[in-house]
Amino acid sequence: MNKEPIAIIGMGCRFPGAKNPEEFWELLCNGIDAITEVPASRWDNELFYDADISKPGKTNSRWGGFLEQVDRFDPNFFGISPRETQTMDPQQRLLLELAWEALEDAGQPPEELAGTPTGVFMGVSSFDYYELIAQNPSNFSTYTGTGNLNCINANRLSYFFDFHGPSMAIDTACSSSLVAVHLACQSLWSGESSLALVGGVHMVTSPWMSVAYAQGGFMAADGRCKTFDAKADGYVRSEGAGLVILKPLSLALANRDRIYALVKGSAVNQDGYSNGLTAPNPLAQEAVLRAAYKNAGVSPGQVQYIEAHGTGTKLGDPMEMKALGAVLSVGRAPGDYCAVGSAKTNIGHLEAPAGIAGLIKVALSLHYRQIPPSLNFTEPNPYIKFDEIPLRVQETLTPWPEKSMPAYAGVSSFGFGGTNSHVVLAEVENKELLIGNTEEKRLERPVNLLTLSAKTEEALEQLVTGYEHHLKKHSELAIGDVCYTANVGRTHFKYRLAVVTKSTEQLQEQLKATAEREETPGVFKGQKIGRKRPKVAFLFTGQGSQYVNMGRQLYESQPTFRQGLDQCDEILRPYLEHSLLEVLYPQEAQNSSSSLLDQTAYTQPALFAIEYALAKLWFSWGIKPNVVMGHSVGEYVAACIAGVFSLEDGLKLIAMRGRLMQQLPAGGKMVSLLASEERVKKAIADYSSQEGLEKSAVSIAAINGPESIVISGESEAIASICSKLEVMGVKTKQLQVSHAFHSPLMEPMLAKFETIAKQVTYNKPRIKLISNVTGKLVGDEITSAEYWVNHVQQPVSFAQSLKNTYQEGCKLFLEIGPKPILLGMGRQCVPEDVGVWLPSLRPGVDEWQQMLSSLGQLYVKGAKIDWSGFDSDYSRQKVALPTYPFQRERYWIETNNNFWPKQQFSKGENLHPLLGQKLNCAGEQQIFASQIGEKSPNYLSHHRVFNQALFPTTGYLEIAIAAGNHQLKTPQIVIEDLTIGRGWILPAGELTNAQTILTPTDNQSYKFQIFSQPEQQEWRLHTTGKIRKESTPPTQTKIDLEKYKSEFNQAIEVKQHYQKCQQVGIDYGNSFQGIQELWSGTNQALAYIKLPEELITQTRDYNFHPALLDAALQVIFQALPATDSDQTYLPVGIEEFKLYKNPGLSLWAYASVTSPEVKTPESLTTLVTIVTPSGEIIANLKGLQLKLATKQTLLGTETESIENWLYEVEWRSQGILGKLLPPDFLRPPVEIAQKLAPTLTELVTQVDQKRTGSMKQA
Repeated sequence: MNKEPIAIIGMGCRFPGAKNPEEFWELLCNGIDAITEVPASRWDNELFYDADISKPGKTNSRWGGFLEQVDRFDPNFFGISPRETQTMDPQQRLLLELAWEALEDAGQPPEELAGTPTGVFMGVSSFDYYELIAQNPSNFSTYTGTGNLNCINANRLSYFFDFHGPSMAIDTACSSSLVAVHLACQSLWSGESSLALVGGVHMVTSPWMSVAYAQGGFMAADGRCKTFDAKADGYVRSEGAGLVILKPLSLALANRDRIYALVKGSAVNQDGYSNGLTAPNPLAQEAVLRAAYKNAGVSPGQVQYIEAHGTGTKLGDPMEMKALGAVLSVGRAPGDYCAVGSAKTNIGHLEAPAGIAGLIKVALSLHYRQIPPSLNFTEPNPYIKFDEIPLRVQETLTPWPEKSMPAYAGVSSFGFGGTNSHVVLAEVENKELLIGNTEEKRLERPVNLLTLSAKTEEALEQLVTGYEHHLKKHSELAIGDVCYTANVGRTHFKYRLAVVTKSTEQLQEQLKATAEREETPGVFKGQKIGRKRPKVAFLFTGQGSQYVNMGRQLYESQPTFRQGLDQCDEILRPYLEHSLLEVLYPQEAQNSSSSLLDQTAYTQPALFAIEYALAKLWFSWGIKPNVVMGHSVGEYVAACIAGVFSLEDGLKLIAMRGRLMQQLPAGGKMVSLLASEERVKKAIADYSSQEGLEKSAVSIAAINGPESIVISGESEAIASICSKLEVMGVKTKQLQVSHAFHSPLMEPMLAKFETIAKQVTYNKPRIKLISNVTGKLVGDEITSAEYWVNHVQQPVSFAQSLKNTYQEGCKLFLEIGPKPILLGMGRQCVPEDVGVWLPSLRPGVDEWQQMLSSLGQLYVKGAKIDWSGFDSDYSRQKVALPTYPFQRERYWIETNNNFWPKQQFSKGENLHPLLGQKLNCAGEQQIFASQIGEKSPNYLSHHRVFNQALFPTTGYLEIAIAAGNHQLKTPQIVIEDLTIGRGWILPAGELTNAQTILTPTDNQSYKFQIFSQPEQQEWRLHTTGKIRKESTPPTQTKIDLEKYKSEFNQAIEVKQHYQKCQQVGIDYGNSFQGIQELWSGTNQALAYIKLPEELITQTRDYNFHPALLDAALQVIFQALPATDSDQTYLPVGIEEFKLYKNPGLSLWAYASVTSPEVKTPESLTTLVTIVTPSGEIIANLKGLQLKLATKQTLLGTETESIENWLYEVEWRSQGILGKLLPPDFLRPPVEIAQKLAPTLTELVTQVDQKRTGSMKQA
């Protein structure tokens, strides 16, 4: 078995008070106590706490270490449906996130590990979430099993990442995760795994194990682990998770991985039969220590720090310290003390992940060469003989002892079932190994490129902000290392950002400006479209683009480019009188060489060499063309890159071509014309080859575009043609060339050139190549000397070549040359606004700046970059950077009445999630009672107005429908005259008593009232209305949806709809975002709606799910006039709501404003029709009354009277009464009594609410 050290190359964690390793290290160094009282969101402390643990079902601790927002998750990121997420143990969710973060921290893109023997070893021993699920049989689904079995905590990681190594969950109680480290190292040492993800997780979502441990005497009453202290009386339970990436050291060094620390060895054993099942065995602990140090090849006397199990029990701590003292004293000089501490004093006892928390603490300690303090130590435990052992409790933050090179440390973790484990760690002995060779260290480029990406735009924005804050905090980071880590160590998603930058400070400023949505130089945004890579075309530039010192900055700072140019220089030496490099980059004393560059004998090979070196550089960065084409001499480089001939043959051809042309007599001209090919052909007809002329004097040299033609030939003929065309309004421009290329004047050199061309070995192109002779994709014809001879005189069919390149599917056009000449011409040859056109170099622009700007734009359009190749020539180190910002939403199982309610209706049947249970009371009234809260049911927390959870109007409708169904025994219900007199704000973290009262009227109809009673307050009336049975079907049973759709011409982005709602104070969470498609017209709107997937399992409990019906009412929002940002329309009344049938999971909703004045009214009346996808009417909502509300009026409903929320108060003039009243003015007493009876009944009902609320249940 190969026993090389195992490198810890990445970490991720969620511990109380710390969301990542950096925060954990700060917490440790600052001596922070992260223990808090049990949050109300977990369970009711008052219900379970009692100082007297002799009372059954009680715990003596009100404390714990807890994580924030454990109910939130980003299932879309991991490809998990919301429905499956609902019943997935948050332990599995947390490990998915931490696995991703740890791999990012390691700079290891997960997709590169797919299919490899990567192992997963996870310590896990609890299943609290399953206890929540089991409270209600309706919570069980297809996914309950896989969502809650402990083995899936490991297996799901292997499945998601496609790892093929061992995958196992380990349960040895508190030692689970450190035993997982031991097993992972064994797997790596045996070669079974090539890399391992190792960790542990524990979530405390149920109180019952806390009760059990308290009854067993394990829990500290004050909620603190007082490790090694005289007051030690037990531990405090905590939750959290930690995960590390392990890799053999040799592989880590080869991959330039950042190494926190090394695992040198480990051991695991068992107490066996001892004083008791849960009693520690000091002899077994001593044995596991000796075995671990023997396995590591480290003398115990070399160890300077021990992260103890240290739970803080009066007898357990002394036993552990006795075992440590016996082992660590071996080989230790007198007075050489070993420090000891425990992270449990900071974050409590995490149970299964306790060991990995200790390992992460020690790895960080070795990495930073500092030892943080252990807390809660004021008076030594009298049972620990500190004067007899070489151990001292670490009480302050101190540097690691300088004499210890390398530094060694140990981590212990013991399971209360008797499984013991110990791991030996060391620092990296030679950190220079991570930096690279000295030649690389000296070389650096002046500009760098940072890339960021995310699955959503929102996540990308958060990532930008995260990097900006991180760089502001860590300005010491080298810009090259920052960019290297982000580029090579992250998965590249759809939404992308690239930043060309010179320094960490500049990058931070660029990111800050981007986060503030400012236009920023050097910053590019885009997105990858589809799964396939976009096709790239290389366009190789021709003559006229050359200039002295082209590519010089690259030559001096880019080894791959320099190697390519040096190779060309070496091959060209037999063909050129002067060295190519002397011509390109003349020294001060060689300025005469610079004039040689404009001689075609040097121009042509120089351009070939520069373009070849550029192409090789782009290739090394992963940018490989799907199609290549060149303009004139550029086609020689294109053919060489495509494999038509070797570099040696290509340079020979181009050098001899240039020399033969240079030997031709000077003279002749080339002129660019802004005219069509047809027009130019007519203009030169008299000078072209035809009967009566010995030879042509002028020919078309290039067809660069629809209105861009170059002619070439004898000077006098060219001048004559240009004069005539200029008179006709054609613009002309003479090109600065030494000869008339691609003209009949080239004919004298053709025979000699043919002789040379026949000496070359040709091959079919390995990359698609478009010929600038034919303008078409070439085949065998390019593999002959004849083709290249014809190439000299034939016109350059650039326009046709570009069109065919575009037809090959290329959308990214990269010009390979010193000056962007082809890009502008190319744009004229394809449809407008098509393609991305990028230069390699541009005169007057910093070469690195231009190259990386183009690379960045290729990246944001979806090109795949070889980031390792991009930085292979430079010394780079991976550094800590922000991890992916998951877009979390709440996913939590429904535990009605918060799982342990203060009031339970255990005797009666729960008829409905909102209506509740029917109470047994005297009289004709029917009373229903329930408890409703912001998160009970959970979806109510997703309906917020002005940042307050507001009970939705559709919730009142659903309560009324449910009550009507129960009393009228029919699903066809009509609700009339519904009035919302007072908004129902749901307080955070509390349950509110609710009652619905039905009072019979006549003809099988009822008046209903809905009340709430916040804790220790009076009953409040929210809603009144009438319920009756619908006896007649709708007059119109079906509508023509297609006709409706045709009337709407303005489609609205659903995302914009919800953003607009948010701007005016209405914040719809995921459960209330049911709109899928949306259109608007004049004072009307139409939408297609689906019930969010996480609510589908609830449909059997509802008649018309409030979230689905609310989405239908949201459609009205697009038909309403605009309001100020501090105002919004809220429903206050409904004239009539008719429900004909229960809806399915999807529907269509049509809404219109029926008020006569809709420009700027304070109140409006609307109509909503709801139909199935086939057009069958589900419900009609007539006379929905809306009123403008502000935050003040909404919150004011907590104290204001009902009159403020009436739909309308109207005063009418009745005239002035006369002095004498008519005889019948005063009505008979019986008539007065009949008219007052309903009002008096309502008043009596309100007065009696306290009495009614306390009635016994049915």
